[in-house]
Amino acid sequence: MQDIAILFEDNHLLGIVKPVNIPTQADASGDKDLHNLLKEDLRQRYAKPGNVYLGLVHRLDRPVGGAMIFAKTSKAASRLSDAVRTRKLEKTYLAVVRGKPAHPEGRLKDTLLKDERTNTVSIVPTGTMGGKEAILDFKIVGYDAEQNLSLVRVKLLTGRSHQIRVQLSGIGCPLYGDQKYGAGLNTPGEQLALWSVYVGFPHPVSKTPVDLISLPPRVFPWSLWEERICRQATEDSVAGGNE
Repeated sequence: MQDIAILFEDNHLLGIVKPVNIPTQADASGDKDLHNLLKEDLRQRYAKPGNVYLGLVHRLDRPVGGAMIFAKTSKAASRLSDAVRTRKLEKTYLAVVRGKPAHPEGRLKDTLLKDERTNTVSIVPTGTMGGKEAILDFKIVGYDAEQNLSLVRVKLLTGRSHQIRVQLSGIGCPLYGDQKYGAGLNTPGEQLALWSVYVGFPHPVSKTPVDLISLPPRVFPWSLWEERICRQATEDSVAGGNE
């Protein structure tokens, strides 16, 4: 499929590399979205008549790229949704952030509240009506002093809207290129530096482990660090999380 790499495919699942700056699903912009592009590709590749089923299991923000999994059957979608709820579906990201977190690694726990009107998320006091608990583990895996940018591995333990962007901004380290949660430090036109490097889960039918890995592109600011650093950080996460 043009411009969309396939990482894994069988009768039940479709794992792909999401391109940046494309919505995961149809939105108010009216732009072509990944979900419908993939459905059309399946229809053409397998000469399927009528509507094609493709279950959306998780989402990536429009400017974010990397590994994603879709379900090709309703049974697989249901079981993967259960895996998300029970945290058996693991998601790890690499991010480039402004500055350097105060600690080399740690866990962030916040309560997040989304404003649907502005499509923004904020950290609010625990117990705030409508607030949802957000937890992630992070580890610094690289730092460029000249640019004052850090390469950070993030393992999500919850899947809240804009979670990584909001929580890292909350500790004073907004993502490179993030105009929404780091406008004071970022310049318009910069590409948000957040990449889904790993999605892992037990196969919904065979129960064998499925590991989807996608490394960020070799463009700035990712290119500040050798590819082996990104690869090692990803492989370490696959092997044992952020420990």
